[in-house]
Amino acid sequence: MAEEALPTPPASPVQVIVENFNKLTPRQKMAGAALIALSLSLLVGIWLWSKQPQYSVLFSGLDEKDGGAIVTALQQQNVPYRVEAGGSAIYVPAERANELRLTLAANGLPRGSSVGFELLETQKLGVSQFHEQIDYQRALEGELARTIQSLSAVAGARVHLAIPKQNAFLRNEQKPTASVVVNLHPGRFLELAQIAGIVHLVSSSVPQLAASQISVIDQQGNLLTRNPNPDGLMLDDSQIKYVRNLEDNYIERIGKILDPVLGEGNFRAQVMADVDFDRAEQTSETYRPNPAPDTAIRSQQSNESQTNQPGPQGVPGALTNQPPVPATAPITVPAVPGQAQQGQQGQAALPISSNRSTTTNYELDKTIQHVKRATGQVRRLSVAVVVNHRPSRDARGNVTSAPLGEDEVRKINDLVREAVGYSEQRGDSITVTNAAFTLAEKSEAPPLPFLKDPENIELIKEVARWLALLLVAFIIYRKVILPLVRTVAPPPPPPAEAEEPAEPTLAQDGEGSDEEDELDGDISPEVLELELAKMSFEKKLARAREVAKKDPKMVAQLIKEWMGGGGNGEGR
Repeated sequence: MAEEALPTPPASPVQVIVENFNKLTPRQKMAGAALIALSLSLLVGIWLWSKQPQYSVLFSGLDEKDGGAIVTALQQQNVPYRVEAGGSAIYVPAERANELRLTLAANGLPRGSSVGFELLETQKLGVSQFHEQIDYQRALEGELARTIQSLSAVAGARVHLAIPKQNAFLRNEQKPTASVVVNLHPGRFLELAQIAGIVHLVSSSVPQLAASQISVIDQQGNLLTRNPNPDGLMLDDSQIKYVRNLEDNYIERIGKILDPVLGEGNFRAQVMADVDFDRAEQTSETYRPNPAPDTAIRSQQSNESQTNQPGPQGVPGALTNQPPVPATAPITVPAVPGQAQQGQQGQAALPISSNRSTTTNYELDKTIQHVKRATGQVRRLSVAVVVNHRPSRDARGNVTSAPLGEDEVRKINDLVREAVGYSEQRGDSITVTNAAFTLAEKSEAPPLPFLKDPENIELIKEVARWLALLLVAFIIYRKVILPLVRTVAPPPPPPAEAEEPAEPTLAQDGEGSDEEDELDGDISPEVLELELAKMSFEKKLARAREVAKKDPKMVAQLIKEWMGGGGNGEGR
């Protein structure tokens, strides 16, 4: 038996790959390099795409001037951005949006289409008074517009002021006027209180500008400052709010007194209040006669006069021909000493005329009353209360309901009357009804479809991005890298087998001869030499015979190499 040669040590995988790569044709080498470069570029592109940041809106609704200034500032800070919506919207990475807003705001961006008092900082020498007045008016309009834009519902605003020239004659003096145009956010509107606030803001900022001389319109051209309550025919917002609060207060009172009796949810109450918002002032003056017992005299005046009429004297004529004076009752006068003698000496005394009058002024009971009625007085109340049937259980334990008795309903009515302050003089009405409640089944809102949930959509996008990356990597590995490695790398060595008797070994070799027939045509001499070096002598002999029968040319080439290699082929 020839001496068996020692097997040569196997080459390293790198050496084998290099040797096999050198055996490839130039076209195969270029194709492999191109496939590797394409695979790497695809992997890098997909990785960069997966790392692309999410963009959010930095500013929208910008004009060209502000947009250019913001883009310049972003370029100076090396911040990636995107311009969309025709240049009116700028997008930046979402994680830096808030920081950039603060940074740009510190630099006064965006400035907006209106200018403020910074316009006065660039005044030039030699400017006329007319230009100074125009610049001041523009600056005031811009500042008012910026203030109005600070409202949450206002997206933009413009203010126009009409300030007349000062006149020395009061008769020809003109008052300033103003108009405000507001651009509201979609779905937003201004309340009456906010409109009034805008009007008073402009009125307080311009001297001698009355609130009635200010007009406010929206972007649709709707006049917002028209009087919604002409001649007081309708209630304004404050009055409507007062009525609602009053009705809610009455309902709350009813609930507090009926909850402990009937239980929560076993009644429903509604109150309608008729409120008088008219303002009235009344002044009354009342006089009352002075009664007898407590008569009070303010003043008293008495007048008395007495006249003595002499007898007829003189020449008869007109006076003597007059009719006699009506007779009067004689007045007893006490005797005056010497008068009797005089009367005896002269002629007899004639009747005396006297007049006496007394004037008494009494005090009068005078009452002056001035009444000013406050607004918001309740003129009438209408109260409706529905009480549920009393729940009970039958003999089987089923839940049933039974109506309340008349006495119970009457007691509930009395409680409600006292709770709301029932007044028959006002004409209040209270109705309490006992009825079974029909409880509707609580219908929960259907869940949002999975594909319509914004959070799920973002999650699906993120998962799809990584799945696409893995899929492309797997395809490149299976279709490009793995075939290339199989072409360049050597086949794996067969597993070592234990020494077995010759007969079973030959049988096993015979069983595997079908598979070896398929591989013999592709085995190179070098591979065959390595394979034979790992076999036992009997297997080498059997294998050599099979190969010699199937491929004599290869065996001849192998023998030539042995002979050319000197002692290397000894014993094989």
